[in-house]
Amino acid sequence: MSSSHRDIRSYQGITPILGERVFVDRTAVVTGDVHLGDDCSVWPLAVIRGDMHHIRIGARTSVQDGSVLHITHASDYNPGGYPLIIGDDVTIGHQAMLHGCTIGDRVLVGMKSMIMDGAVVENEVIIGAGAMVPPGKTLESGFVYMGSPAKKARPITEKERKYFTYTAENYVKLKDKHMAEGFDY
Repeated sequence: MSSSHRDIRSYQGITPILGERVFVDRTAVVTGDVHLGDDCSVWPLAVIRGDMHHIRIGARTSVQDGSVLHITHASDYNPGGYPLIIGDDVTIGHQAMLHGCTIGDRVLVGMKSMIMDGAVVENEVIIGAGAMVPPGKTLESGFVYMGSPAKKARPITEKERKYFTYTAENYVKLKDKHMAEGFDY
């Protein structure tokens, strides 16, 4: 990590850990107990705040423009709190908000969607743009969810199933191009 990237910040002695070939846009903020897996990309104005619990993000996951990723701290109201756990090959759409939830592998989180505390999104799920996943809800693998609150709309198609890795690989290629032009951290 380059020391010139002022927005990858330590908090209370804990510095984010970035895997190999990670791209963090200069306008993004990554703070505290955060681990980004290999080939992740964090795009303009995204915020990843691991300041009161931990955030773990798997390989080839992209956090797109304006997204906010945060946790729920432990308290009398939430014993143990909720970390934010995100799997591999996840595409997090523009302006999504993920808060103290667990996201499996090969998930598409639609633009401006919101996933709340304690929610669990299993592997291979599509969350439609603008959907709101309430606290504690589980989204079952293999389905598209839409609406506010999010409801099961239909099974995913085989074409959509292939799209999970296609879009993850596409963002890896795109971040590689940005890094080649010197727009990395």
